[in-house]
Amino acid sequence: MSVSKPQDIRNIVLLGHGGAGKTTLAEAILHAAKVSNRLGSVDDGTSLLDYTDIEKDRKHSVDPTMAYLEHKGKTINLIDAPGYPDFIGGAIGTMTGADTAVVVLSATAGIEVNARRLLKAARQAGMPVAIVVNKIDGENVDLERLLGDVGESFGTACKPMNLPAEGCKAVVDCFASDSGSADVGDVADAHTQLVENIIEADEELMEAYLGGEEVPQEKLSAAVAKAMVEGTVIPVLFTAAKSGIGVGEFMDAVADYFPSPADVPLAPAKSSPGADAETIELAADPDKPFVGQAFKIATDPFIGKLAWVRVLQGTVTGETNYQLRDERRAAKIGHLFKVQGKETKEVDEAVAGDIIALAKVEEIGRGDVLHAEAGAMFRGLPACPTPMYSLAVAPKSRGDEQKISGALSKLDEEDPTFKATRDAQTNETVISGIGDLHLRIMLTKMKERFDLEVDTKPPKIPYLETITALADGHYRHKKQTGGAGQFGEVYLKVEPLERGGGFEFVNKLFGESIPRQYLPAIEKGVHDVLRVGAIAGYPMQDLRVIITDGKHHPVDSKEVAFRTAGKYAFIDAVGKAKPALLEPIVDMEIAIPASYMGDIASDLSGRRGRIQGQEMMPGNMCVIKAQAPLAEVMQYNSQLRSVTGGQGSYSMELSHYEAVPANVQQQIVAAAKAAKEEEQK
Repeated sequence: MSVSKPQDIRNIVLLGHGGAGKTTLAEAILHAAKVSNRLGSVDDGTSLLDYTDIEKDRKHSVDPTMAYLEHKGKTINLIDAPGYPDFIGGAIGTMTGADTAVVVLSATAGIEVNARRLLKAARQAGMPVAIVVNKIDGENVDLERLLGDVGESFGTACKPMNLPAEGCKAVVDCFASDSGSADVGDVADAHTQLVENIIEADEELMEAYLGGEEVPQEKLSAAVAKAMVEGTVIPVLFTAAKSGIGVGEFMDAVADYFPSPADVPLAPAKSSPGADAETIELAADPDKPFVGQAFKIATDPFIGKLAWVRVLQGTVTGETNYQLRDERRAAKIGHLFKVQGKETKEVDEAVAGDIIALAKVEEIGRGDVLHAEAGAMFRGLPACPTPMYSLAVAPKSRGDEQKISGALSKLDEEDPTFKATRDAQTNETVISGIGDLHLRIMLTKMKERFDLEVDTKPPKIPYLETITALADGHYRHKKQTGGAGQFGEVYLKVEPLERGGGFEFVNKLFGESIPRQYLPAIEKGVHDVLRVGAIAGYPMQDLRVIITDGKHHPVDSKEVAFRTAGKYAFIDAVGKAKPALLEPIVDMEIAIPASYMGDIASDLSGRRGRIQGQEMMPGNMCVIKAQAPLAEVMQYNSQLRSVTGGQGSYSMELSHYEAVPANVQQQIVAAAKAAKEEEQK
């Protein structure tokens, strides 16, 4: 397979809620294109794309997978993204590789929460969007109502490109034709509305249309891609993937109308990660110098680490040399692969707009820019939710600490919403993800791929400490044990800063009461306390330390003396400055059937949560937006499942830190004191 120009490429990513049939649709497309000789099934474990043991066992996608096919002279690169909310990071992470986001809805389930979130994320990333309503042959479907919900939820740009017909046994084209019979709506009306949305993106066509001229179909067809890019049209297509209904028509629409890489403007690269960096414009031109971006790190069972790379610009071969990020050392591309499910096929070259995989590239990370020309180059990725659901892990077998660290590092590299950190305060290894299911899957991967097992428990909440009042501190350190002694005396003030103000160290000494060479030692003494806190063992922030006076001795003063004096003068001041604990507050978005709204609101109130707003959605769904302390909602997924019978879902992201109520602070401080006494026994 060789593609000579970007105009002959279509890159699509299938997004949507779990169970909508994305993988089944992808399997139907691959079967129709004769990539596979049988229709793969998620249910019976024969899927070309859901090929891992975990996915076969759970019968749903866990990681993004990729495939490619030829249709009507176009190469279609297809990314099948996982749909369950816990795996949203994998779905968002693949958007950089695609030009069009295809949001798949289930006709039986309607517009589900993750479909909303992913369509919103695609729009925020500036992607053209299409919608596929799948499972139209299901029982008790109300397609007319669903179409209304789509328009209400996603805007008037959503227009049917085809409609179900013959009792949902076929689809009728309402773009190329303005006549025919449909099960839902009127073909002529649908044609007119679609055409009017398309011409909004083309002034010349609009003038002709408004002037009463008949716009030729070929001009309308050519204008669809521009209209999708500008967002005046979100085509809606209908399928029943298991039965093959509408699958060929969807493939035709992708090949004939969807944008190519040449149609979609590329976000520029930058000369550095900083805000004031120079902008580097990019274009999907095969003749320009090669630029590519790694948007997904995957693990091939035979080849090992694979970097999925979108060729943004130029043409790449195995002989192409590239530099990475801002490194000056050049490397050779080596072997280029196309990914077909779990299989890889080596290719000779790839042009701008294509997607390839590179093997044996340990130095390439997610988001890295590969560029042929010298000079630094950086480019962002779509923002993913902050992983807030955490577990502390410990090895089941002695001596596995280093192995676990390496395994977690590799998993971290693959998933933008999985993080593994070592908490120096608590000596805990903490893994964080989107939810309980997400972390259970990651630990299953660790067991299957690295033969490592861990014990888990809830981690300690990452509280912070601060002060709320002005105070003075003083300490005189004097040590005489024969020979040269130690002497240092420090007077200082502490004052609170605004939340998020961090830490400031200010010198307001007069004269040489403390020689300036000892100031860094005093600051180190202060940092000794900042790291471990003064009241409950948590890091301190949002305060200013001002050195006001002190004394030194010409012989006995040393750095160690002033470090000790600074430490205890700071502790003295903090004790008088009304110290307080700060707790992480998270933003929550909870999607539930409206009938549970009162129960959830009441439960959040009992968790010190604050309702920020409520929004009714089509399908009798309600979205509650709230803020709550992380300590109260760390295990919220089990409570939500219990209250809603598994019908609710939620997301949460760190918002800010704020002071813990006095009664709660007393409990936390007492528990920290007891734990410390227990350790010292």
